[in-house]
Amino acid sequence: MTHEIAVVALGQSNAFDLAIPAQVFGSVVVAGKDAYRVRVCSIDGGPVTTSAGYSVLVEHDLSILAEADTVIIAPGIAARESAPTIDPGLRAALHAASDRGARLVSICTGAFVLASAGLLDGRRATTYWKRSAEFRALFPQVTLEPDVLYIDDGVLSSAGVAAGIDLCLYIVRTDHGIAVANEASRSLVVAPTRAGGQAQFIERERMDDDGERLARVLAWASENVTAPLDVATLARRAMMSERTFNRRFRERTGTSPAAWITGERLLVARELLETTDLFVDEVARASGLGSATHLRSQFQRRFGQTPTEYRRVYRPVAI
Repeated sequence: MTHEIAVVALGQSNAFDLAIPAQVFGSVVVAGKDAYRVRVCSIDGGPVTTSAGYSVLVEHDLSILAEADTVIIAPGIAARESAPTIDPGLRAALHAASDRGARLVSICTGAFVLASAGLLDGRRATTYWKRSAEFRALFPQVTLEPDVLYIDDGVLSSAGVAAGIDLCLYIVRTDHGIAVANEASRSLVVAPTRAGGQAQFIERERMDDDGERLARVLAWASENVTAPLDVATLARRAMMSERTFNRRFRERTGTSPAAWITGERLLVARELLETTDLFVDEVARASGLGSATHLRSQFQRRFGQTPTEYRRVYRPVAI
């Protein structure tokens, strides 16, 4: 069945981010059919102003949240400035959606709305890094992680602007697997995967000569996952000392070289499990993970299931 998505838009919405769900989910086709239907609503069904200087005519009010499988809160000035209060009708609709198991998502400052509704209490979340101090002051009960692209802690949240694309593609991967998500990314002409833990590009990070070299090494490593990708090798390619490479790598990606490399190899393994009939040990070798034992261990740790269980879901045997 088609997955129903309701996007909640408040006043002075960010026009770019408001369009992201329709652009990403509207490009997903599974078995010849649209996998998602995206509808935009406002609190009263009336027009929504945008930060781009024009208004959007929406066709729905909050009643569509009652049948939505996923509810996405779009960012905007009103979304942020309404905190810590929230429209009572919106609060009730969000809690009702949560109680019946709908997936709740915020893009950028949409996290202020979910936090105002109490739906992020005790959870990890992120938002646009420039609004981090404001968010923390308003919602100390939320564990804010301002230096990542997106977080899935039961309720999903993304950082600012283009990070909403990363989060939506993550949702597609979760729902339909990496091959379908990669096809969607090709339709959108965007990078297929940026890990949620990757760092936001904040003011202290300048694309200097070290940054340029590091970017080239990351691109090379992604294309050569079966090569020996230890820190010494990557540091030499980046023309840095190992100490400098480790420091700059963490600044740019938010993780260690070893964890990033494993993540890249697991992405290759997932795609091979979905799109080929290779045995698990063959997948392990082709993805640079070496042995079936190592693949199973890393796969279970990262995704909570074995490679074989994953394949049953995303590459079922034809009847």
